[in-house]
Amino acid sequence: MSASTEKKNRQAARQAGTDKKMLAAQEAAKKQAQSRRRWTLGSILVILLIAAILFLNSGYLYSSTSALSIGDRKYSPAEVNYNYAAEYMNFANQYGSYASIFGLDTSGGLAGLDSQSCPMLEDGSWKDYFLESAESSMLRVKALTDYAAANGIALDDEEIAQVDEGFAGLDDYAKSLGYSNANGLLAANYGNGVNQKLVRSAQLESTLANKAYQHVLDSFTYSDAELEDYYTSLDGSSDMFSYAYYRILAETVEQAGTDGESTQAPTEETLQAAKAEAEAIVQAYQDGEGEDALARFQQAVAQQTDGEGSAQSSRSAGSSLNSAYQSWLMDTRSEGDLTVVEDGSDTGYYVVLYLERDDNHYPVAQVRHILVKAEADENGNYSEQAKADAKARAEEILAEWEAGDRSEESFANLAEVYSEDGGSNMQGGLYDSVAKGQMVGEFDAFCFADHKSGDTGIVYGESSSYAGYHVMYYVGQGDLYSQVIARNDLNSEAIEAWMNEQLENYEAHHGFWYKLVG
Repeated sequence: MSASTEKKNRQAARQAGTDKKMLAAQEAAKKQAQSRRRWTLGSILVILLIAAILFLNSGYLYSSTSALSIGDRKYSPAEVNYNYAAEYMNFANQYGSYASIFGLDTSGGLAGLDSQSCPMLEDGSWKDYFLESAESSMLRVKALTDYAAANGIALDDEEIAQVDEGFAGLDDYAKSLGYSNANGLLAANYGNGVNQKLVRSAQLESTLANKAYQHVLDSFTYSDAELEDYYTSLDGSSDMFSYAYYRILAETVEQAGTDGESTQAPTEETLQAAKAEAEAIVQAYQDGEGEDALARFQQAVAQQTDGEGSAQSSRSAGSSLNSAYQSWLMDTRSEGDLTVVEDGSDTGYYVVLYLERDDNHYPVAQVRHILVKAEADENGNYSEQAKADAKARAEEILAEWEAGDRSEESFANLAEVYSEDGGSNMQGGLYDSVAKGQMVGEFDAFCFADHKSGDTGIVYGESSSYAGYHVMYYVGQGDLYSQVIARNDLNSEAIEAWMNEQLENYEAHHGFWYKLVG
C-alpha cells in the first residue's frame, strides 16, 4: 500500500468515528448520561413518595373527602372514624373487663377488631359490628337534627356552653400525655383528621338530636285510665314479690355415663332424700310459733340443718322470678304460705315462703340529697373515725341550710356545691321518681316514712362503691309507681315506632373514600 493510500484510510477512519479513543469516550459519555437519568428519576420517585406519605399523614384525605352520605349530608372518613371509635369506646367502657364475656378482646384497641369474630353477627368481625353501630347512630342523629330544624328546635347558649365545658383543659391534658395539643390526642385515639373542631361539631349535633328526641317523647300523653289498663295488661310481671327460699341440693353419686366416662349426679334415692328434707322444713315451720313468718321459716331451716342452713330473702319483679317457683308466687297467695318445688334442673328442691305482693300502686317519692362520703383507707375500708367525720360534715351542711332561708332552692344550691353524688349534684341533688327498694336501706326508709314537704334529716348509706351520710330534703310525692312503669313502657313503644318511621326516609351510602374508614 502506498503512503498516500494509507494516509487516506486514516483520514476516513477518523471521519467515520472509528478511532478507538473516540469510541471509548463516546461510550463513557453515554453511560454517564444514562446514570444521571436513572438517578434523577429515582430521586423524583423518592420525593414523590415522601410527599405522598406526608400528604396522607396530614389528614387532608380523611377530613376533606367524602366517605359516606346520608340525605343531603356528606361525611368525611374522619367523621365516620370518630363515630366508629366512639361506639367501640362506649362499649368497652360500659362492660370493662366483662367485655370478654361477649368475645371482645380490648387489649389491642381498635387495631385488633378486624381479626376478632363477633358473636352478634352471623358472619362478621367486631370491626364490622362497631361500623354498623356507628352508621346506625349517624342515621338517628341525622334524622333527629333534620326534625329539629323543621320544628324550630335549637340549642340555647347554656346547652352550647355545656358542650364547650367538655373541652376545657383538653390541651393541657394532651400535653401531659406527650402530645403537642388536643388535636394530636384526638387523632391518636380516633384516627387521622379527627380534631377538636370535628368532635365539637359532632357533640353539638348529638346534643341537638337528644333535645329533639326528648321533645317528641314529652309530646306523648296518656290518661290515668289508659295507664291503669296498660299496667293491668302486664298480668303481674311488674309487681314486686317479697319472699324467702332455701335450696336443698340432692347428694350426687358417681355413675357411669353413656360415653363410658363416670359422672357425678343425683339418683332417684338422693332426690327423694332431698325432698324429704324439704318437707321436714315445711313441717317444722308449720309446727313453729310466732307471727313473724320469715323468723319462723329461718328457725325451721336452722332446726332441720343443725344450724348450718339459712334461708335467702329476696324482692323481685314477677318477670324476674326463678321459673321454678314463679307461677306459684304469682298465684293468689297469703302471707306465710310455704311450698316445696323442684329446682327445674333435677338436682334438688326449693322451699319457698311467700311474704308480700306489691302492685306498685303507691306514689313515688321526690327528694333532694347531699352526699358526704367517708374517706376510705388504702385498703378501701372505712374506719369508724372516717364515718364520724363524714357525719360531722353532713351536720355542718344541714346547719348551714337551716341558718339560711330553709327553702328547697337553697338546699339545691348547697347540693350543687357540696354533694359528692355525681348522678344528682348538678340537678340540685334531685331524685324525682324514687321507687321502693331503689335506694340503699336508710335512704329508702326516709323516702317512704310519711314525711311532709320540707322535712329534712341525715341518714347513713353504704354500698359497694361508697360509705357516708346523706343530708335529706323531702320534696313530696309523685305519680303512682304503676303509672310511672306504664308511662315508661308506652313511651318506649311510641318513640320506637316514631323513630322507625323517621328512619324510613334515610339511608346511608358509602362513597369512594369509605376505604379510609376503620
